[in-house]
Amino acid sequence: MVSSQAAKGAEPPADRTEPSARALGSIHDTALLDLDGVVYTGGEAVPHAVRSLEAARAEGMALAYVTNNAARPRETVAEHLTELGIPAEPSDVITSAQAVARLVAEQVPEGARVLCIGGEGLGLALRERGLVPVESADDEPAAVVQGYGGSTMEWGRLIEASLAVGRGVPWFASNTDLTLPGSRGISPGNGAAVEVVRIATRWMRTPPEPQVAGKPLPPMHRETILRTGAQRPLVVGDRLDTDIEGAYAGGVPSLLVLTGVTDGAQLLAAPPAHRPTYVAADLRGLLEPHPRVDVGEDGAGTCGGWRARLAGDELALEGEGEPIDGLRALCAAAWSAAGAGSCRADAGKALGRLGI
Repeated sequence: MVSSQAAKGAEPPADRTEPSARALGSIHDTALLDLDGVVYTGGEAVPHAVRSLEAARAEGMALAYVTNNAARPRETVAEHLTELGIPAEPSDVITSAQAVARLVAEQVPEGARVLCIGGEGLGLALRERGLVPVESADDEPAAVVQGYGGSTMEWGRLIEASLAVGRGVPWFASNTDLTLPGSRGISPGNGAAVEVVRIATRWMRTPPEPQVAGKPLPPMHRETILRTGAQRPLVVGDRLDTDIEGAYAGGVPSLLVLTGVTDGAQLLAAPPAHRPTYVAADLRGLLEPHPRVDVGEDGAGTCGGWRARLAGDELALEGEGEPIDGLRALCAAAWSAAGAGSCRADAGKALGRLGI
């Protein structure tokens, strides 16, 4: 596990991203990489991902692929990564299906029946824990587990889940991500299916809530550390409310890449638990030093050749240089102004100037 000292040092400053004089891949032993929106999108590799990961591995960094998507078996994920040019073994892949299966196995007898609402990966993870997946609420399951089932998820599966949960069967979810990025755009995630069951069981005197295993919650972090043995991990993700919040909760440094769900405006509005330690345009951020960001007494942020400040109800940006340095300066100004809250200043012009 990560030591308390490491955890304390991992928390990002309240008002800026951190500098690193060396490439992140040379100071962290393991990259805990999200997949969708970080390594690939819609089955295709994200630009610069393959070469960046190859270079990071060559420098001695271990790569672990940590995903809230519970649909596919880890063997399938590893094969896909290898086809993209990123050699991977099944043991390199950690899914929320594995995390939720461990969570269920700790609370029901060995060999118990579990109503499995999800894809093949969820069923395999349950079997690995000695549990028996079933398909009907009438099979007397000891638990209900929901995981992302992809485009083939049938409405009848949600009916079975709702019936079982309505009968008082303990309810678990691999994750509650409402959306999932893909090559055609943003689509509903497992959290949307969980909401269906939640709505269908509102009639109960005490409406049930699922136990959730995936990022940003502790069961996923525990599963990842147990399986990787990482001592100096770095969480790499594209989502503030799962990847970055999970890293923050686990006391682990984080790198946000802008190749998935999160855009510049969302980053600037991030509350403390959603503020990454580092920010980069893509996975090349693993291979580069990260510059110093300063915050002046007036709350202005500076990075590279950029200076950002709060001007009335908008964030203003002056100077020139690398666009990502301009975003880092804007983060400093926005987060400094927001303190423990969220900055709501308009950053449209500043971000437009950066092309972000």
